[in-house]
Amino acid sequence: MTVEYNIENLNQTLTASVVNSSQNGNFIVSINGKEKKLNIVSLDATHFDFILDNKFHSSRIVESLSSHVKLLIDGQIVSIKKHTKLAEILGKSLLLGDKTSGENRLTSQIPGRVVAVIATVGSEVKKGDSVAVLESMKMQVAIKAHKDGKIKEIKVKESATVSRNDLVAIIE
Repeated sequence: MTVEYNIENLNQTLTASVVNSSQNGNFIVSINGKEKKLNIVSLDATHFDFILDNKFHSSRIVESLSSHVKLLIDGQIVSIKKHTKLAEILGKSLLLGDKTSGENRLTSQIPGRVVAVIATVGSEVKKGDSVAVLESMKMQVAIKAHKDGKIKEIKVKESATVSRNDLVAIIE
């Protein structure tokens, strides 16, 4: 699987793929056609540390949407276009590291622009209550709670754009 990486401040695009991997976090990767050693030092739901060609790097996930992931690596924003397999791996990784199960995650059913965030962190919601409102194709569509519970986190802001299946809120 080859993945494109865009480094925002440098207007540079890299292509990378995994050449070989082992179960202990060691990888051989090809970056722009050059093979390099990569070792994952630590990994959790929102950040990971790694060594690339004997140099330590720290990174964290800034934004994870269905079309791309933005990482902050050593203070530099890197945008990664998601591949089907990458989305699957990151999705599983985020679910495993996150203490919220899939049933607690309220996601967008459609792509659109957030026009209103109705619920607030800590508020009680009943199944069917509106949590946020999206505008898509000049129509406004409510994103409704899929279960009774308390809003633990709101993951969107007004005027933000979301894709289908993006995380909107966590309901406990």
